Amino acid sequence: MKVGFIGLGNVGGKLSGSLLRNGIELTVYDLNPDLVAEFSAKGAKAGESPAQMMRDCDAVITCLPSPAASDAVMGQMLPEVTYGKIWMEMSTTDEAEVKRLGAMVIERGGAAVDCPVSGGCHRAATGNISIFAGCDRATFERILPFLTTMGRRILHTGDLGTASVLKVLTNYLATANLITCAEALVTAKAAGMDLNTTYEAIKISSGTSFVHETESQVILNGSRDISFTMDLVKKDIGLFQEVADRAGVPLEMNPLMIKIFDDAIARYGERELSPNIIRRLEDATGLSISAPGFPAEMQDDEPEEPGYEVIPQGRSAV
Repeated sequence: MKVGFIGLGNVGGKLSGSLLRNGIELTVYDLNPDLVAEFSAKGAKAGESPAQMMRDCDAVITCLPSPAASDAVMGQMLPEVTYGKIWMEMSTTDEAEVKRLGAMVIERGGAAVDCPVSGGCHRAATGNISIFAGCDRATFERILPFLTTMGRRILHTGDLGTASVLKVLTNYLATANLITCAEALVTAKAAGMDLNTTYEAIKISSGTSFVHETESQVILNGSRDISFTMDLVKKDIGLFQEVADRAGVPLEMNPLMIKIFDDAIARYGERELSPNIIRRLEDATGLSISAPGFPAEMQDDEPEEPGYEVIPQGRSAV
């Protein structure tokens, strides 16, 4: 099966790297020709356009920064969709939008999947990231070999659109974790606590989280670098708000989080690294939150292993 990959940014470059590293026949495309050249040097084919890639490949994966970008790319690919073609949307996007675009693909005889990832760029680099996949079961079975090459834990979430709902839900939770970790670290410093000890106390307690065990480390290092920026956080929690609004859920925390990130973007710019949300409290208190011995960026220390399907608790394997 020939696979095309469009979007070689922080996440897409790592996911497509896993495909290439594991022997998948890969064609790549990005608006940045230098990124395409890097992949070509490693053995990938350089795509001419999204239309050409959909025409020549069996499956085309998109991993793009916004729903608008996916819409623009689909506008080029759609005339080339024929029976049996697969579109895999790995961008973090809106449920309604992926359903709209996917319906057009399906109408032309193709298959559509929303399959966003979760777990951080460091795990995307090693193929150990988690992947949600929303599509019919038959399509899921067809693409599972690709998903288990790019990711470790693969969850079939249901119909098209369900993966996007779960992705923005989990990103909402991660953002809430980031804000509370920032508040906890600043409060610990203000209360005279040693921050190395504070980090370990949180890590071994009921207060720990994936975000604490990763992002708190780069906060304490001072680099604040997880290859994710404030504008992307705002997009993700905005998408979660849209899901809640459509479902009639009167959220309380998320609107506050949106205000917090709006304020941070106004202060520091939309391309500021997202863990620097802590700067709002550093500025307010005059404290500098750092400690020795923490890495500047996260590295996945688990060996790359073949992925597998995760079966939801209470369900039996198909």
